[in-house]
Amino acid sequence: MLLKSVLFNILFLLSTALQLVFWLPVYFFLPREDGWKVVKLWAWFTLWMQHILIGTRYEFRGTENIPKSGGFILASKHQSSWETYTMVPFLSDPSYILKRELMFVPIFGWFAWKMKVIAVNRGKKSEALKDMTKTARQQYEDGRQIIIYPEGTRKNAFDKPSYKFGIAHMYTNANARILPVALNSGLFWPRRGWMLYKGTCILEFLPVIEPGIEQKAFAAKLEKVIEEKTNALMQEAANDPEFTGQKLLR
Repeated sequence: MLLKSVLFNILFLLSTALQLVFWLPVYFFLPREDGWKVVKLWAWFTLWMQHILIGTRYEFRGTENIPKSGGFILASKHQSSWETYTMVPFLSDPSYILKRELMFVPIFGWFAWKMKVIAVNRGKKSEALKDMTKTARQQYEDGRQIIIYPEGTRKNAFDKPSYKFGIAHMYTNANARILPVALNSGLFWPRRGWMLYKGTCILEFLPVIEPGIEQKAFAAKLEKVIEEKTNALMQEAANDPEFTGQKLLR
């Protein structure tokens, strides 16, 4: 499994770089909405590659909870690189919230500017939160789907949750509906690790949280629904006889 994992990681990085270069001329002429079709193609290819090389299966649940029209904020648990691209095929015109430094990475940053993602300057905390909320509200009103990881960064599968204030601030100030997402990807593609594991990687879209809840009550509800479902999905994975990552479990 180690050799297969190393091979997957090499091919993942290589295919990403090659596709960035290959599609670069096209991106300058495609409208933003069509540009996302290229990203979706890359996402499905990577899922296929992981299945073929590692044997990881994947399952997407709760797709009926994804709003059919209008903008929303997608708030996802973040355990792995896996969910950075696997949600894109289900969204028509997504936008990511990411750190501003990534916008200056050659080629990748050009794509990010083209797709009009939301860049955050983490060095200016209060000002960054204000700017992020303003841009997110504008994109939300434009009907886009904004992807945010409420904990701010990837967490190991069994780390204690650490939800930041940003999502609650956006919820209140944008008067936004929130689509929570739970997953168990950290068991199969751990944070800061090369090893990947066989089993069923599950991502579940949970029922939408509508606007109008008091801010603290919303924050508590969001954390509760995501964490409870995430824990259930990880337990489901642990009970799968094909799961090969037992050493990740406590």
